[in-house]
Amino acid sequence: MFEIRAYQPKDETAVLALWTRCQLVSADSNPLADIHRKLAVQPELFLVGTLDSVIVASGMAGYDGHRGYLYYLAVAPEHQRNGYGRAIVAHLQDILHERGCPKLNLFVSTDNVSACAFYERLGFTRNDMVSMGRHLYS
Repeated sequence: MFEIRAYQPKDETAVLALWTRCQLVSADSNPLADIHRKLAVQPELFLVGTLDSVIVASGMAGYDGHRGYLYYLAVAPEHQRNGYGRAIVAHLQDILHERGCPKLNLFVSTDNVSACAFYERLGFTRNDMVSMGRHLYS
């Protein structure tokens, strides 16, 4: 049975491995630092999904009082298309809704066609915006 729970520090190795398998880790990212920062800010918005106590999914969200953001949604490739990603997103949306969050945003590479299709099936629409970023430190 698929269960969703809050991330725990003992999950670190399994979550990092999941993110790597799902190609969420890039050369310019530091996923371990991302985990540690998340544990310091709204850790209850960092979820994992398990099957028989094995982590097969994850999702991380943030809320700044204006918008919610979704990050690091991952489902192990052999468990995709079973509703686990949808369940993690729904759980995070419920938590954000309880906090009064009016909108949930996320970022997907334009070349990640399957991820874009997944989010569109969940009701997300493409925004006509340019995403810009700047590293504050290295």
